[in-house]
Amino acid sequence: MINIRFIILCLFVNFTFSLNKILIPMDENQTNHLKAYGIAFSSLKKQNKVEWLLNYRGGSFIIDVNENTKRECLLKNVLYESLSIEKISLIYSMIEKENMELVILDKTPKIAVYSPPDQQPWDDAVTLALTYADIKYDVVFDDEVMNGVLYKYDWLHLHHEDFTGQYGKFYRYRNQSWYKQMENSFTQTANKYGYDTVHKFKKTIALKIRDYVSKGGFLFAMCSATDSFDIALSFYNIDFAHSIYDGTPIDNFDPLSVDYSNGIAFENYELFTDPTIYEYSNIDYPSSHQPTTRSAESDYFTLSNFSAKWDPVPTMLIQNHVTNVNGFMGQTTGYNKKFLKSHVLILGDDLYSEQVKYIHGNIGKGTFTFLGGHDPEDYRHFVGDPPTDLDLHRNSPGYRLILNNILFPAAKKKPKKT
Repeated sequence: MINIRFIILCLFVNFTFSLNKILIPMDENQTNHLKAYGIAFSSLKKQNKVEWLLNYRGGSFIIDVNENTKRECLLKNVLYESLSIEKISLIYSMIEKENMELVILDKTPKIAVYSPPDQQPWDDAVTLALTYADIKYDVVFDDEVMNGVLYKYDWLHLHHEDFTGQYGKFYRYRNQSWYKQMENSFTQTANKYGYDTVHKFKKTIALKIRDYVSKGGFLFAMCSATDSFDIALSFYNIDFAHSIYDGTPIDNFDPLSVDYSNGIAFENYELFTDPTIYEYSNIDYPSSHQPTTRSAESDYFTLSNFSAKWDPVPTMLIQNHVTNVNGFMGQTTGYNKKFLKSHVLILGDDLYSEQVKYIHGNIGKGTFTFLGGHDPEDYRHFVGDPPTDLDLHRNSPGYRLILNNILFPAAKKKPKKT
């Protein structure tokens, strides 16, 4: 009799529990993909259970909810579907049988964006995405890095930053007020910490960020922050900054003296030290100073396919409602495949060229993810262009890749199957 009562109680609890769940589909039916990530994030903050259904309808979410959550979905124009016991059972059964996986999100990652305090004449796709999705973040810069503040955060973003001390290679803008302000600010900060040149100081910043990641941090970088970060690490002990930047000549170094093992993603590439060339190295593909110009409609990259059950991490990072994503340019648009280190995982590439667009890898206890290009919905974003209005791109596949990276650190770790 006790056993029967227990079974009835379990059925009742399960029935009630299921009625308090909704499905947020992330396929082509979703009305606002970007704000849907915000709903998942805010649910985590309220300590509601969130399940990420990898490869099920574009990477959908099942969320424990109340009327406030449903109201939030309605206000933000996020499509949701009510769930019954029967429907949940069918979903779980399908996930078990197909190339799908259920990942439980169990924490709200603390997010930091590395960005200078001075206003810059370009936007940052990640801060646009976070703001649009109502996901809170803090801005940090060199003082915070030098004082160990990064370790308060789970996730760090780098965007259009230069870790080589060449002021973004914006030499053509040297007479602009914003450039002069950047030059003065960077020099003062470097001197404050005892460095006589900006390039030495910025290399130290890159090294401290790498140490943060190796101790368990999550790094997501885009555009020029990706290759300039790696270059600063590999050429740490070499002065390759032109004399117009620091008043000293470039070191006459042997290419064999470059320590590519210090970098995290690239090797065996060559630098462009000419300040008039808007490019750091030949890592970038196609090259920014000799671009292969295509129309936005004909430029796209293809997301890789992984086993959701055996490779849940890369599968999380590529969740989308499309397989082919429109390309977009930047100071660093993509990466030449031949310069990738062997351990780097390709998440997305151009199947018809040497361009790799989206990569992932591990550093010690942490991970990094690089996405080439500046703004997924502004094909050729120029200095001074207005910020992208994401209300016009609420279903953007490219911006979805950014927000996948935001939720990735929230995933509950499972025991490895190998």
